[in-house]
Amino acid sequence: MTNTENKSNKKPKRANTKKKVSAASTKKKAVGNKRPKPLNTNKKAAIKNTKKETNKKPEKAPFKVIPLGGLKEIGKNCTLIECNNEILIIDCGLAFPEYEMFGIDIVIPDFTYIRENMEKIKGLIVTHGHEDHIGGIPYLLQEVQVPVYASPLAMGMIDHKLEEHYISCERHVIKAGDKFNVGSFSVEAIQTNHSIADSLAFAVKFGGNTLVHTGDFKVDYAPLDGKVIDLNRFSRLGDEGVDILLCDSTNVNRKGFTPSEAVVRKSIDDIFNNNDARIIIATFASNLHRIKYFIEASMKHHRRIAVSGRSMENVMALSRQLGYLDDIPESVFINIGETKNIADRNITIITTGSQGEPMSALTRMANDNHKSVKLKKNDVVVFSSSPIPGNEKVVSQVVNKLYEKEVEVVLASSMDVHVSGHASQEELKLIHTLIRPKYFMPAHGEYRHLIEHAKLSVSLGQSKSRVFVMSNGDALSINGSKAEVLKKYTSGEDVMVDGYGIGDVGSVVLKDRKTLSQSGLITISVAIDQATGSLMAEPKLSTRGFVYVEENMELINEAISVVYNTIGRSTSKGALDESSLSRAIKSDMKAFIYKETKRNPVIIPVILYV
Repeated sequence: MTNTENKSNKKPKRANTKKKVSAASTKKKAVGNKRPKPLNTNKKAAIKNTKKETNKKPEKAPFKVIPLGGLKEIGKNCTLIECNNEILIIDCGLAFPEYEMFGIDIVIPDFTYIRENMEKIKGLIVTHGHEDHIGGIPYLLQEVQVPVYASPLAMGMIDHKLEEHYISCERHVIKAGDKFNVGSFSVEAIQTNHSIADSLAFAVKFGGNTLVHTGDFKVDYAPLDGKVIDLNRFSRLGDEGVDILLCDSTNVNRKGFTPSEAVVRKSIDDIFNNNDARIIIATFASNLHRIKYFIEASMKHHRRIAVSGRSMENVMALSRQLGYLDDIPESVFINIGETKNIADRNITIITTGSQGEPMSALTRMANDNHKSVKLKKNDVVVFSSSPIPGNEKVVSQVVNKLYEKEVEVVLASSMDVHVSGHASQEELKLIHTLIRPKYFMPAHGEYRHLIEHAKLSVSLGQSKSRVFVMSNGDALSINGSKAEVLKKYTSGEDVMVDGYGIGDVGSVVLKDRKTLSQSGLITISVAIDQATGSLMAEPKLSTRGFVYVEENMELINEAISVVYNTIGRSTSKGALDESSLSRAIKSDMKAFIYKETKRNPVIIPVILYV
């Protein structure tokens, strides 16, 4: 008998055991391995460690959201995202001056923080081509060279602005659905609806975080261009997880849904069907799809189209260049000067001036200052817009002048010739429900809008401690589960542009301009012998916007007597230096004028020592 046979015969029980456990596979595996416990333990541990590594979420980098404009106001939208020593800018707009900003052309954000961190700036992404989102770009590019990413129409408008300022930039044309990198920021452009073509929202991923910025938007299921807002993508982003949402707040006080542009289509059809008169339509030059429908309605009713207004002409030319009007034959357009030679029933004029701008085409028509169009009885003037807050008075003035000319005026308040481009409450609720952000920051609105949007978010289940109503210049610092507002982190002040001057007009100058507009100016010229301190001639007093001198000589003579008294008193005290004497004359004259007239004109002493 061999050794092998002996070994086999000596272990019959082991063989029988194997046979028994073959019916129980788990025991078979355990007994069958020579070193079951060490191997099994290592395998389980390896599997367990692998699961831990798979489930462990990458640590998120801390970041800041810094609004420079667009909060507690309508206009100059500009927001910075800062993470890992890199900054991405979203929009850079302007605001139009308020009523008391005398002589100011536009208002732009304060770029102090951008200047201080130029090496961190990686790019500017643009949601759409409205002035309150792109109007500040030429001024930004004078401070820092930064690549600009914008949709075709927005980029075309930016190009035109840069040409006017004789500057250029690195430009990238993007469209909905595009994904691209700006430094370490991964950006996705998302289709939305607004009152201008090619409007975008952005999903920005950086340092393990995701930020969604809606831009200006509404939910339109029947937009004139057929491009419906991509709600599906918003929903998937919500499923993936969004750290913070910045959302348009403009129409948060409006209940229900914002009407579709299809409503305007029906109203315009009714106007064309019921009129043989000349039709003049005033609207925003940027509302390209609506303008295109005005053209199509005119063609349907055998009308030729004339365009009036510089911005309208520029946008129409750009639209043709970009192919938005490829299906509109050139033959339907005529020069504005040719309209007088065409029957009223065969002409439509599309013009600027829906906001009552003083130099706009419609305002010039209302004032009989338009060189090619003279309004006449029974003309139909359509305001396909609503007044921007602050413009109500000037729009009303234009409307009244139109009524004086016995034209028929169609306003958005009386007929659906305009719908807003901003989401109302139910649309905002939909976006919040789809995205479900960890943190929320209301954007784009006056203070009342931001507060109401914050309340709406909380009503949908958002924690009040995770909703942040901020001011321009604040910073929202987020580090994982911790978020806090850093008040006045940088300057969020208005920077006023007056002609070629940028920021050189401040509150003191504006105060003087306001005083000049309300009470006028008095200049007092005095010639003094430097050696003796005596007057060389009678003081001369001139006024502008204060009183008519020839009708108020008694007041003027009394004012001159005040100057004599002041100089005499100052000379006796030895106060012959220019600044001291100037302050004394100004103080005494101010007190006298207010006592006599209850006015506070600007008083400027001019002292000449001979």
